[in-house]
Amino acid sequence: MRAHLSRPGVLVSLVATALALGAPLQPPLLAQTADAGQSRMVVPTAGTGITANERFVYVLVGTKVFQLDASSLQVIRSVELVPEAQQEQLEEVAEEEVVEEPTFADEPLETDPVTRRAAGKQRIAARGDRASAAAIESALKWLVAHQSESGSWDCDGFMANDLEGEAADGPGSPVHDVGVTGLALLALMGDGNTLRSGPHKEAVKKGVAWLREQQDPRSGLIGGTTSHEFIYDHAIATLAIVEAYGLSDANLLKQNAQRALNYLEYHRNPYAVWRYQPRDGDNDTSVTAWCTMAWKAGKDFGLEVNEQTGLLVAAWIDQMTDPVSGRTGYTERGGRSARRPGDHASRFPREANEAMTAAGLFVEYLLGKDPETTPIMGAQADLILHQPPTWEPNAGKVDFVAWFFGSHALFQYGGRHWEAWRRSLTPTLVKHQRRDGNFAGSWDPCGPWGESMGRIGSTALGTLALESAYRYSRLIGD
Repeated sequence: MRAHLSRPGVLVSLVATALALGAPLQPPLLAQTADAGQSRMVVPTAGTGITANERFVYVLVGTKVFQLDASSLQVIRSVELVPEAQQEQLEEVAEEEVVEEPTFADEPLETDPVTRRAAGKQRIAARGDRASAAAIESALKWLVAHQSESGSWDCDGFMANDLEGEAADGPGSPVHDVGVTGLALLALMGDGNTLRSGPHKEAVKKGVAWLREQQDPRSGLIGGTTSHEFIYDHAIATLAIVEAYGLSDANLLKQNAQRALNYLEYHRNPYAVWRYQPRDGDNDTSVTAWCTMAWKAGKDFGLEVNEQTGLLVAAWIDQMTDPVSGRTGYTERGGRSARRPGDHASRFPREANEAMTAAGLFVEYLLGKDPETTPIMGAQADLILHQPPTWEPNAGKVDFVAWFFGSHALFQYGGRHWEAWRRSLTPTLVKHQRRDGNFAGSWDPCGPWGESMGRIGSTALGTLALESAYRYSRLIGD
């Protein structure tokens, strides 16, 4: 049987009631069996009280026993008490119902488009795409090995973890620690690691705890406003917190996730979308794409979001998309991606990728649009496929952001577009993934945003691109 999971507020009231009204139960709620110290239920007919072992807390309120996970204090299940004569029957039910420690594979949230990951991984394995799986595993190990003791991923100081041999290089800007920590967490969770399960669950716990510490309890902003582009960091961190909450059913994170979403809503321009500063009347497709991903995840996981926001985002993408070519612009219809002042545009030509078109197409899928009824999506897919991943750093063609959005957009589109893109993406990333010393598992930050997010962000985005075949379910059809 599936365990019954609690709703917000139930846990607090149960524990408070039990602590206020009862001492440890008499007779005890748990009794030790002779073999291996296992616990069995021995219940009276009614009462109040609380008792615990290393793994579970048991609360008796009236005629119900509530079993809570000791580490997260979430209600796992409830059992109606029966007379002592029916103890054997109760123990049989309890043995069938107890969930040891929920795992992603055992408890997939199939109705949520963010979470069809374990099944997708099985399909990839069945197709024999072992190179992609090995690259993902190697990248995740590198990320975990370079997580700080604090739980963060230090954008410019991660190499402090390399105690022997040549330390990895590729620092990013220290003002983006919140953002790259969010990206690393998304990469870990994209492969099935949550607060409750997976080989890297401890890294997820530490990373999420650090992000919670960076959140202002009043505004909900995660991190400060030191960087002009701080909203990117907040949006990515929000997406990570929301996914950690939803994928782990971690009610203790609900308030953090909701506050983070509330800040996004505050920051958004009235009757428009997002850019760098709150409500300044400026909008762009790049920031809006990340904010929409967080908004959509919040909606899917039952958090409070403004439904009108989706309509405004859809209107913005329509406004930015050229109706003939299908190209989606950054701040103008049919334009190209942003570049910094100086020689940034010459080192990384805007024409080398279709990052904004890919972001626009993916957002359209998040908003429920269908190529059957929105033909321009086909033109967008054609444009993206015309610039497949290729490792040509001297020509400025390496762009992990473009590859992230392109992979997610074309996986949604499917068919020959996805297959052709994947045939470029996988060998490109596999061939150029570092295999030497303290670099092993990472990708060099040689794209247009490598100076900002460094080796941590580049590696996380490369991993997320490879995970695109199972990170989201297909949102339209299957």
